[in-house]
Amino acid sequence: MDKPKGSGYLLVTSLTALGVVFGDIGTSPLYAFRESFHAAGDLEINTANVLGILSLIFWSLVLVVTIKYLIFVMRADNHGEGGILALTALAVRPGRPSLRPLAKGFLIVGIFGTALLYGDGIITPAISVLSAVEGLELVAPELERFVVPVAVAIVVILFAVQRQGTSRVGSVFGPVMIIWFGVMAVLGAGQILSNPSVLQAVYPGYAVSFFVSNPEAAFLSLGAVFLVVTGSEALYADMGHFGRRPIRLAWFFVAFPALLINYFGQGAYLVANPAGIVNPFYGLAPSWALIPLVLLATSAAIIASQALISGAFSLTQQAVQLGFLPRMKLEHTSSREYGQIYLGSVNFALMIACALTIVSFGSATSLAAAYGVAVTATMLITTILLYLVMRLRWRWSLRKAGLISLGFLAIDFAFFGANIIKISDGGWFPLLVGLLVMSVMLTWRRGRRALISKIRRGHLPIERFIGSIAAHPQRRVAGTAVYLFPEVGVTPPALLANLRNNDVIHETVLLVSVKTDVVPRVHRAARATIHDLGEGFHQVLLTFGFMETQDVPEALSAIGQADFGFDATDAVYVLGKETVLVSEHNLWDSVRNRLFAVMHRNASNAAQFFSLPPEDVMEIGIQVEL
Repeated sequence: MDKPKGSGYLLVTSLTALGVVFGDIGTSPLYAFRESFHAAGDLEINTANVLGILSLIFWSLVLVVTIKYLIFVMRADNHGEGGILALTALAVRPGRPSLRPLAKGFLIVGIFGTALLYGDGIITPAISVLSAVEGLELVAPELERFVVPVAVAIVVILFAVQRQGTSRVGSVFGPVMIIWFGVMAVLGAGQILSNPSVLQAVYPGYAVSFFVSNPEAAFLSLGAVFLVVTGSEALYADMGHFGRRPIRLAWFFVAFPALLINYFGQGAYLVANPAGIVNPFYGLAPSWALIPLVLLATSAAIIASQALISGAFSLTQQAVQLGFLPRMKLEHTSSREYGQIYLGSVNFALMIACALTIVSFGSATSLAAAYGVAVTATMLITTILLYLVMRLRWRWSLRKAGLISLGFLAIDFAFFGANIIKISDGGWFPLLVGLLVMSVMLTWRRGRRALISKIRRGHLPIERFIGSIAAHPQRRVAGTAVYLFPEVGVTPPALLANLRNNDVIHETVLLVSVKTDVVPRVHRAARATIHDLGEGFHQVLLTFGFMETQDVPEALSAIGQADFGFDATDAVYVLGKETVLVSEHNLWDSVRNRLFAVMHRNASNAAQFFSLPPEDVMEIGIQVEL
């Protein structure tokens, strides 16, 4: 739950949220209204059809963003954190026994929804930047051939500066988006004043009449109308950074009114100028304002892209902590904001994929077909997981949870159905990305479990090992040895190898197991569980949340037990380094095992992942055959 804050803090946080959270949904007016007509084919641009599409846009924003996400979905916080992985953790956490057998299936559904967001992270920068730069064609038609190269250049620069982090430019995000939303409202208001009759579209009867008179065209246009709600997942995913209140305030008092005014303004413009369907957003502006508007729109598109890129970094961090992806080198780009991180490998992969997407599709219209499939599928999965949370966490009745979920599912399926027919026109792209990412995540999870199972076989219980040490004393040396090993109660192979090769044991031995909980953060008081095993041996279980950096030396130093007395300056960290060998199985198992072996070999160094001082780390290798 949000903690009460002063009005000044709330205002600043809402402004910041406006810049980070609403970039995606805030740039949809660049292309959404235009694509709603393009998707419908030869739909005539007349007053009835304009009002019908406006009515669909209005009620989509109300039902999907306002009611579904801001009122219901954002209630499902995992200790303050949001996003589909946090929702999945809530949904599959042990609950009613009758639903536990289905947990694995729901987990896979949640992973697929997570994987689809990577496709969103590729398409959002591409379509946002392309649609903004396409304004150059209106400034001078001969500039059309420069649209794709300029868009690619902007995207490459955007990804290149990610290493610097958002802390240096984050302070301008909010003010730029305030200007952006203000300009959109002013542009739209001018057209509404000239034709206020478009405001009738708030009556849902116009949407119904649109479907009755043009059923096929209306269904096709629904696939593009959906573009007005893309970015809804970002509202939920960024809840942990800002809280519910700032996001809701920014939506109701700035983003929502500005979006409505602009969409209705575009409708009024098209009623008077049907030929303006080429680009109704830029058609709202006088000719002298086109160049400044293109620059402002490009800035807003960059901010929208930044939010999705940062979201991909956070999503990857959560997936790594929960055991769905291998360790990756992570850099914190701000000493003040925990959530500002940088993942070089993810950044590079997104940059290449985004640039290739721009070149391959070539225009925002072509990309629009690919955009909807990924986001509609993710929203559909969110509703399914939300139903589980309603039943398992909130203890809502079957009737109450079912009626609300069915209402949301009806909307989700309508949007999904209107987009799924675009698979051949580009909708296959985000589905392919999602399936590939999901395969990687499931392969890593399966392979890691198989590896641990292999290592565990034939292992010596730690009590027996210590008993043998007591019966047959070994040479002990001063200092502390920290052995990191995931299994509690088992003698680490690195400890046995060290004793066998060096014939020595440290005076103090800490057997440290690191566990990632399904909550975002763990209180420091609950971080460590310690058992004195005798003979100078201690079993330590460190528990971190899936949003935390697993700093083992800091966690050990924070343990306040007087008889523990860990001294970080007098410790050596011993790690087991497994080399995975793949034996011949059936073709499918061999492919998955080889993929896991490649990922395992290229995983980030464990010493870096656990924040160990490199000069105090010793690695002992073992071979494991899968």
